[in-house]
Amino acid sequence: MAKPVDVDHLVLPVGNIETASRRLSSLGFTLAPLALHPFGTQNACIFFEDGTYLEPLAIADPDKYRASIEAGDVFTGRDQAFRNAHGSDGFSALVAKTDDALADHQRFVETGISAGDVFDFSRPVTLPDGSQSEASFRLAFAAEGSASDFFFFACQRVKALPGDRSALVRHDNGVIGLGEIQLVSDDPSAAAPLVEAVFQVDRKVSPDGDVLFEAGNVDIYVASDLMSPSASGAEETGEKNGLRGATIVFSTADIAVTEAVLAANGVPHMREGARLMVPAAPGQGVAFAFEEK
Repeated sequence: MAKPVDVDHLVLPVGNIETASRRLSSLGFTLAPLALHPFGTQNACIFFEDGTYLEPLAIADPDKYRASIEAGDVFTGRDQAFRNAHGSDGFSALVAKTDDALADHQRFVETGISAGDVFDFSRPVTLPDGSQSEASFRLAFAAEGSASDFFFFACQRVKALPGDRSALVRHDNGVIGLGEIQLVSDDPSAAAPLVEAVFQVDRKVSPDGDVLFEAGNVDIYVASDLMSPSASGAEETGEKNGLRGATIVFSTADIAVTEAVLAANGVPHMREGARLMVPAAPGQGVAFAFEEK
């Protein structure tokens, strides 16, 4: 099998970008300035030293958003289906890094996991000095099951994000990157081929049937049940279709610093072994965990 593919970023739908920004800031994260997409969504990304990032995603212009969906754009169509099925706050997509989204699309088509046409777009970028530039992306989609299920896509930076982002990767909570991504499925083995195909990595199966994938930079864990009662609200919804995002585990340089920030900002959290767990909340659609690297 080819060299394992890196995780690029995670898409986190949010109902309100201001609520999400306040929540994520209270967790000690530094957020990038708001960025608008031409198809009606906006984000306030959280970038990390390891090159990965979170994309909290809100609907900013409902008319442009609906027009994009009606035009058959996969990104907005999947986003709408996820929100309709699972609510406005969640974890909807896991994104692979690529230098050739067209080749990935062809591979997804040949393996029967393509979720639709390649999607190209550009968006303005505000630089640290306040000036404007532009970034361009090409996306290739992969999924199985219903349109409302968790999905994957490969993201190519056709025109890279410009500027010095050193200030944006410094976080008060000490987080330096992603450590592990936890998903749940009624049948982890059935979900495994999709993850294998997207990240070009072999599975490792535990005695209880849970599956681990060692992507190029982050571990992806698919379990048949949540690993902790504090992990997510997913078990309360009764949703039992396909993959579901459960927990995002962050690597932090100093867990004591992380805990001090959470305590100072009044964020409920608990110790579970070596990890600090923060249950899902408005603006934070799944559980976060912090673990010292």
